[in-house]
Amino acid sequence: MGEQIAETRMRRPVITARAAATFEPVGRSVASARTFVRDTLQGWGLTDIVDDAVVLTSELVTNAVVHSGTAADVVCVRAETGARIEVTDRYPERELPLQTTSRPISNPDREGGRGLLLCAALASRWGVEYTATHKQVWFHLEFPDRLAGTRSAGPALPAEALPVTDARVRVAVTQIDRTGLISAWNDDAQELFGYAADQIVGKPLTDLAAWPHTPGTGTGVAEALQLSRWEGSYGIRGADGRVIPVYASHLRVRDADGDPSTVCLLVRERERAVLQSPQRAPGADAVDSAERGPAADAFEVSIGSPAPDDLDGLLQRTVERARDMLDGDAAYLLLATDDETELEVRASTGLTSARQRFARVPVEAGTGRYGSARMPAVHEDLSIVPGAVPLLANTGLRSVVTVPLKVEGRLTGSLGVASESAGRYSNEEALRLQFAADRIALAVERARLTELERLRRNSLSFLVEASDLLAGTLDRDQTLALMAQMTVPTLANWCAVYTVADPASDPELSYVLHEDEERIDGLKALLTKIEPPEQVRTGGARLWTAPSQAAHAAALRTSLRGLSLGDAARPSSGPSASLATASAVGGETVVLPLVARNRVIGMLTLGKSTDGHFRQENLELAEDLSRRAALALDNARLYSERTAISQSLQRSLLPPELPDVTGVEVEVIYRAAGEGNEVGGDFYDLFPIRDGAYGFAIGDVCGTGPEAAAVTGLARHALRLLAREGFGGPAVLERLNTAILDEGARSRFLTLLYGELWPQEDGSAELKVVCAGHPLPLRLRQDGSVEPAAEPQPLLGVMEDLELYEQTVTLDPGDVLLCVTDGVTERREGTRMLGDDGLVDVLTTCTGLTAGAVASRVLRAVERFAAQPPSDDMAILAMRVPEPHDA
Repeated sequence: MGEQIAETRMRRPVITARAAATFEPVGRSVASARTFVRDTLQGWGLTDIVDDAVVLTSELVTNAVVHSGTAADVVCVRAETGARIEVTDRYPERELPLQTTSRPISNPDREGGRGLLLCAALASRWGVEYTATHKQVWFHLEFPDRLAGTRSAGPALPAEALPVTDARVRVAVTQIDRTGLISAWNDDAQELFGYAADQIVGKPLTDLAAWPHTPGTGTGVAEALQLSRWEGSYGIRGADGRVIPVYASHLRVRDADGDPSTVCLLVRERERAVLQSPQRAPGADAVDSAERGPAADAFEVSIGSPAPDDLDGLLQRTVERARDMLDGDAAYLLLATDDETELEVRASTGLTSARQRFARVPVEAGTGRYGSARMPAVHEDLSIVPGAVPLLANTGLRSVVTVPLKVEGRLTGSLGVASESAGRYSNEEALRLQFAADRIALAVERARLTELERLRRNSLSFLVEASDLLAGTLDRDQTLALMAQMTVPTLANWCAVYTVADPASDPELSYVLHEDEERIDGLKALLTKIEPPEQVRTGGARLWTAPSQAAHAAALRTSLRGLSLGDAARPSSGPSASLATASAVGGETVVLPLVARNRVIGMLTLGKSTDGHFRQENLELAEDLSRRAALALDNARLYSERTAISQSLQRSLLPPELPDVTGVEVEVIYRAAGEGNEVGGDFYDLFPIRDGAYGFAIGDVCGTGPEAAAVTGLARHALRLLAREGFGGPAVLERLNTAILDEGARSRFLTLLYGELWPQEDGSAELKVVCAGHPLPLRLRQDGSVEPAAEPQPLLGVMEDLELYEQTVTLDPGDVLLCVTDGVTERREGTRMLGDDGLVDVLTTCTGLTAGAVASRVLRAVERFAAQPPSDDMAILAMRVPEPHDA
């Protein structure tokens, strides 16, 4: 038995290829998983087992994403004897309906367990494996027996029908290691491309490959080298600098140590028949389509069945199949706008730059059949009519065939295939391409409508979120930052906001943002040097070419200056910085006016990098955003103006500075609550009355705002005027009470602590105090005892006839008199309140402190009493008679 186990282990199949994908727990993932397995197995040439593998995968993935509700990992493994498919979900607690001898076989029509029954019926081997976090169901399908040495065969052909090659066919063989570097280079590779092995080994293949696919929309050479198998065309730059078109076959292998690498076979493009795989046998879908009637087409079958909302994937596969079907060098697909006046580039292959994406061309470019996208057109030589197809200008492509995509007679798009050779296409190719376009037009339209609906939903969500963010701040600078951050990178690569202070002033560059933070400074410097965009009230986006023109001109001047100085003297940051800025603003730039309350208050500038274009849907979304942002920016401006006025008025109601009182330390702390847009009702004052005498006051007017400010100003100035006229404390407050009542409906009641201070020659201080409805002043003695320094009396602004009296207090050296407003004593947290007792407890700990330290300790105690910030104004006035040793 031990020998048999050892022999089994020695015969474990060697894995020759592997592919994996993860599918989200949504219904459409089942179809995507079927497509993944079918494409993978067909790519490996395993057409004989594709049907069984697809059926089993469909059942197992359905169990994972539909019944278990988890993501599914699907792995395809090719071995010497067959293929193994593994489906892993992330719900190991779910019980598997395994069949045992004690349980009768369940109904095959029941959903639960059907996948395992199918595994048992179709697979050579299958099983279930558990881990702590995953559950894996796998099955193995053996390769069917074939004639020895035969994979595919074609009929005998006469010599004139055979493919044409050179007399000496050279097959370049190169091996690419796991890091992308060339590790092997044969003699035929040296003959074809002019590089000796010692010149090229150790260099990345990407340095030589001229990849034809549009960046961002197709597989690049680096990605192709990671695939288990790849076959197709690209170019290799030879030692003489010319690009040699080649046809390549890549195979991913691994050595005995498990280190992967890629073997690449390359022949000249015209000799592609040497390496090109024969057409695969049609899959099940194709057979079913053929049985349904002659409408089935190889083009439609090769497109497959992408997910309903995968418009980009469908379009990209369409252009690639169209190019292959007509053996073209490039292909592109455009979709019509809602009004069908323009076509927008949505997919391309073979074009060397991504600048074409989202570019727009008119549906009617001229008179006649060849100037309209509504009819098929064949251009035999674009060099004769250079502007016939603007999309292909300066691309080197000479002949092109274009056909419309129509649904129920309505134009929905245009499909084109182009070649570098003139006269390549005729009406026959146009008919073939039109038939293919007709087969795919309905699927494209369905996917386009699905995308439009998703974009509309996303736009609504975006605008709702933007409105919430803009409404959440009234700060001008934060509003500007939010405007830019919401557009970059969602709508544009960079953004600049100009503001206009008034109709007579010029726009000012207020905020600049780029998705690459290193380019912000260069972009800001560029925009500062050029004239701002013109102020236009009309809505909608308009093009602005000044930034890109200025950037390219600056880059050209810097490059020429660097060439004239020579490489040694060229500044390290000059040309590169200029070129980076030119790239940053090299695409389309649009300006949207910011209009609020029938006035232009600024402009929102959006830009694309490196020949990028805006989608119409994004421009419409940006226009909606600009209207909301304009109103938010204007609200922030009005709020800032109101805040500035309130703060200025608040400062005018407080003394600009406090006089120095000989023999007495005085400290005042004032804190206004709220956001600064309301004038507070608390105030304080300390002023000289005559030689050796000072008046002091601390008060609180009921309420806030202009009415409270009027009473505050009246009280402060009346106190100074009456006190300096020689009136005593009670007389001053009685006359102030009459003045407040004379205000009528605008009057507010006022709590006020007023006193007069006389420093004495013996180092003490004498005070005469009147407390009209105000929190009582507290006296702190040197022994730490605290007591009220006055008695409560009626507040001002309520009764006409007041009989007030003053009380005399003597502060000995080291004593402190603390006066506060009710914002201190009424500090709350829930049902708790600091109160008079709490203030006494705080003051008890201040023995020996200076007046400034006493006021600061009281403020800290108030702030720490509750987690929330104070909701009322606070004023703290502390006066202390210093001890002799303090000096």
